[in-house]
Amino acid sequence: MFKKLVDFYQEVKLELKKVVFPTKKEVIGSTWVVIITVLICAFFLGLVDMGLGKMMTLAFK
Repeated sequence: MFKKLVDFYQEVKLELKKVVFPTKKEVIGSTWVVIITVLICAFFLGLVDMGLGKMMTLAFK
């Protein structure tokens, strides 16, 4: 049991050495892409919601 635990942590250590972490510039760039995408989607869905709301108001008037 103890041997399996030691082997597991050794493998975790080896795998963590393979991980490539993004640079600060890459993280900031990705963050801006996400923020802009969310704003565009929110604007589009807002327009669709207003349009459907007006259509429902006209349909049930």
